[in-house]
Amino acid sequence: MAIVTAQQILDYYDRYRAVEVTFTREVIQATGLIANQNLLKCVGEFWPCVPYSASMSGAKVIANLNARYFEAMRNSNKHLSLRLCFRLPDKPDPLSLFITARAAGHTRYSQDNPDVYFLSLAYSQKPPDDFIYIIGRLLDANLNASKRKEERIVVTAESARGLGLKPKETKLVVGTEARACIIRDISFSGAKLLTVGASAALVGQPARLAVTFDDEEAAFVIVGTVLRFEAVQGRTDIGALAIRFDEAHVPLRYKVRINAYLKRIRLADAAGADAPPEAPLRAPSEASPEVSPEDDDEG
Repeated sequence: MAIVTAQQILDYYDRYRAVEVTFTREVIQATGLIANQNLLKCVGEFWPCVPYSASMSGAKVIANLNARYFEAMRNSNKHLSLRLCFRLPDKPDPLSLFITARAAGHTRYSQDNPDVYFLSLAYSQKPPDDFIYIIGRLLDANLNASKRKEERIVVTAESARGLGLKPKETKLVVGTEARACIIRDISFSGAKLLTVGASAALVGQPARLAVTFDDEEAAFVIVGTVLRFEAVQGRTDIGALAIRFDEAHVPLRYKVRINAYLKRIRLADAAGADAPPEAPLRAPSEASPEVSPEDDDEG
């Protein structure tokens, strides 16, 4: 987990306590949830479960239950604990979190599987800070991806290090042609870049931008559209393109990364100090080349 303050945890809890997150495949990837290592525990008995959704006040899980479970519920007055297991990018071992809860209700998941139940759980107390951070940063990134979608990060050697970005490994695909490119700036909603063979004929064409970070197994491929072309003074072989991302297909993990960087910069600016490093982000192997064609307000 990145270094965060008690105030940040409290802020996440106050703002997002009742917001429910459904564990889709993308959310599982973004949170690092290990799908097959989650359990319900009650009076010494354990039942594997599949988390369906969770908030900072409760959760819904799917579990195969038997008579022993319902007997344990009667003996414990419906009190149990939920173990959720996460894999964090900066930790070699999984993080196991236990949240005390009360069984708030259950229904059969389907008539074809009478022993499989859909359970609603209400937490008995505030969940662990690690859980609040994992869920809160996800919700915060989604919110700011909408509120601050035009807030740009100018890509320099310093900002590339802070993002963990490998700018020289960025690729742009327009049509069937993949092009090496240099990112000028990047945001939740788009990017500006320099690339060989850019021309006004590319404006309006579908595009895919593959952005590589040093602690990710694969590049984030973000689909969008070429919004604008700019000639670069004194160069006929390269041009500048603005790419507008398709908001519905921006990877959640990309949003989390951009939001974390912008948040650190805002906190550093407010404190009048340099932005502190975040543990999961390491210095990239290659520094970003700096470019400075004229900027503008679109894209």
